[in-house]
Amino acid sequence: MIGRFILMALVAGDVWAQPPALMALADRWAEHFGVSRELVRAVIEAESNWNPRAVSPAGAVGLMQLMPNTAAAFRVGNRFDAAENIRGGVAYLAFLIEECGGDLRLVVGSYNAGHGRVLKAGLQYRNPETVNFTHRVAYLFRRNRWESILTQ
Repeated sequence: MIGRFILMALVAGDVWAQPPALMALADRWAEHFGVSRELVRAVIEAESNWNPRAVSPAGAVGLMQLMPNTAAAFRVGNRFDAAENIRGGVAYLAFLIEECGGDLRLVVGSYNAGHGRVLKAGLQYRNPETVNFTHRVAYLFRRNRWESILTQ
């Protein structure tokens, strides 16, 4: 698995912190905020594929693809800083878990599309990008859970 990430970095011509270090950061903030580490890792992989320099066409930045308003709300000064980005993204996930009553479908949909839109429409929110993102995170979450079980 590590080889795949190193190969991706070489192909992209970019060098960033080794994924194990990023995973350790993600795990630390997940524990701090009481969010499943498997969920945090799934969101990061779905959002940026562990690239701290990722930028979306919509202006989302970093590992957890934080938009400027979300970053400001969760006191992220530098969205490209891996530790700040993960801290802010996990704090946002913790907020969404509370707001959505723990329903992970709503949490993940809200993370992608904005919690106002998704909370208003509930599970009837059917934006194709958000539906695809939710399915991807669900797949990665289940895979991460299985890997956690196997490595215990």
